[in-house]
Amino acid sequence: MKAIVIGILASLFFAVTFILNRAMELSGGSWLWSSSLRFIFMVPFLCLIVIMRGTFTPLLLEMRKKPFYWIKWSFVGFVLFYAPITFAAAYGPGWLIAGTWQITIVAGVLLSPLFYVKQDMPGGPQLVRQKIPLVSLGTSVIILIGAALIQLQHAESLSGRMLLFSVLPVVIAAFAYPLGNRRMLEEYGGRLDTFQRVLGMTLASLPFWLILAAYGWWSDGLPTASQTVQSFIVAVSSGIIATVLFFWATDMVRDNPQKLAAVEATQSGEVIFALLGEIVLLSGVFPSLLSFAGLFIIIAGMMLHTFASQPRKPKKKAQSNLTA
Repeated sequence: MKAIVIGILASLFFAVTFILNRAMELSGGSWLWSSSLRFIFMVPFLCLIVIMRGTFTPLLLEMRKKPFYWIKWSFVGFVLFYAPITFAAAYGPGWLIAGTWQITIVAGVLLSPLFYVKQDMPGGPQLVRQKIPLVSLGTSVIILIGAALIQLQHAESLSGRMLLFSVLPVVIAAFAYPLGNRRMLEEYGGRLDTFQRVLGMTLASLPFWLILAAYGWWSDGLPTASQTVQSFIVAVSSGIIATVLFFWATDMVRDNPQKLAAVEATQSGEVIFALLGEIVLLSGVFPSLLSFAGLFIIIAGMMLHTFASQPRKPKKKAQSNLTA
């Protein structure tokens, strides 16, 4: 239950990404700067936190052992996650991006067979391939249906170009994020803490962000003061607070595929928070009855995920009162 509450809190801070990225695009900012500045701003904060915790040197030692592993999965988990989302914000509204992003809930469940979990066997502990938790898949689909209902309110205003450039990139990001996160969790869960993993992945992906920033400078010039400030807010809220909270929650349940799916399902809260944020901050359209129905279905799906992930109490054996 604690991991799920932390996951919901993470979704609140993640929602800032969808709202501010859209605001930056509406004000004429480049998606290249929106994506790169977030991770560039994250580096000094995370370095300070990890150094103060005295865990910076162990992180560097682990990164030196497998540098290409860090670069590969950091690229998948961070670059292929955030660059497509900021690119999509240039072509579609925040509610569409946040709604499409909910595919990550089902993606996380479908990716389960790619990973292994350690189980005690007669011959000793062995790595066993995870199975797709069918209960989690069912409840994830319910949440996805709720997210789809919210989108129907605005479906008539969507063009083919908007669907291609705002939906497809987010689908790629929806699979890349849990894949990169779980690969790093599988390799370093229990050896590196949450702050170390986030900093390590940020440092390993930094060359890609610097390349995007250089291209943004060449093609669009320097970012405006407004975009810089908003990117800084996204870096702190979504990049540090939300990412650390989400990684912490997944680390707590890393050995239980069903609970892990429940934590990933909490990210459906982003749709609700992003929708409310756009209404308040960007004068977005007020939800219709259909959208409200979608919101209730999402909440119901999250509750089902929570109940399904709780450990079942073993049934007590009935004691026999037979006398000889």
